[in-house]
Amino acid sequence: MKKHLLIGAVLAGSLTAQSAYAVDTVQVDGSSTVFPVSEAMAEEFGNANRGEIRVTVGLSGTGGGFKKFCRGETDITGASRPIRPDELEQCKENGIKFLELPVAMDALSVVVSPKNDWVDYLTVEELKMMWEPEAQGKINNWNQIRDDFPDRELVLYGAGTDSGTYDYFTAAVVGKEHSSRGDFFASEDDNVLVQGVANNTNALGFFGLAYFLENTDKLKAVPISWKGKDAVEPSKETAGDGEYQPLTRPLYYYANIESVNNKDYVVKFIEFIFDENNGELVSEVGYVPLGERVRDAALRVVADRENGTAYQGSEVGVDVVETLNRKKHY
Repeated sequence: MKKHLLIGAVLAGSLTAQSAYAVDTVQVDGSSTVFPVSEAMAEEFGNANRGEIRVTVGLSGTGGGFKKFCRGETDITGASRPIRPDELEQCKENGIKFLELPVAMDALSVVVSPKNDWVDYLTVEELKMMWEPEAQGKINNWNQIRDDFPDRELVLYGAGTDSGTYDYFTAAVVGKEHSSRGDFFASEDDNVLVQGVANNTNALGFFGLAYFLENTDKLKAVPISWKGKDAVEPSKETAGDGEYQPLTRPLYYYANIESVNNKDYVVKFIEFIFDENNGELVSEVGYVPLGERVRDAALRVVADRENGTAYQGSEVGVDVVETLNRKKHY
């Protein structure tokens, strides 16, 4: 009897394993900035399709995610900046074609500790003074940025150089993507940056809006002035109406066309993302939902299987619908 029970248990376990293995799986990876959106969408989609489709979400950063994606290892990768020409070449070499789809809008936030009582705003020119390559070894104190700032050490925290957030920040502030001083505390984990800035009165850092909104008790956002205009604080509202510039940016998903063509569950997940009712999920995790015009344009890209990218690196102050309607290159 025990032998029969053991055999039955083994068979039951085997059938369970086979059943679990048979569940269709959408593989998502990429940006830490996009991760909260991916995680929320995956959870809701998984609940609605329990036992039939699941979504796995990795966290490799934008650059690390593109490496996996361009090797054909994932169905979708999240990116906090457009695909770079070198990454595009890698995808070409491996025969990976893709759809470029906006998923949300983000206000890249500049933050300090609440104990910092001297910064009420910064200009883009002042940020450049802090972050440009020439600042390394020269700009080390706050009073070098503005005369009425105190003679205190300037401590900088920022996204790692493999991050799309780093690429966009350097493009918008320094004027050249992937160009900055190297002597700052860098991490691909935004929560590490949050803690670093929160625990150091002299620190300044940058990361996506969602991580600031989750930690408003630990951080103070710095309003930013651009081109002589009044300083504007990052928020869902100022990102949504385009007032917070030049640090408002679209966040993207890149979907493997082979997955889209051959895995109906991948298309189902993409359509779920662009359902107007799911804008609330985007808002809940701290980002700005796409408007109807953008959703419609993105769904057209999916329907037409419009391969390629509208970019050749990061762009500042883009109109997302305009980029979706551009002729793509691959």
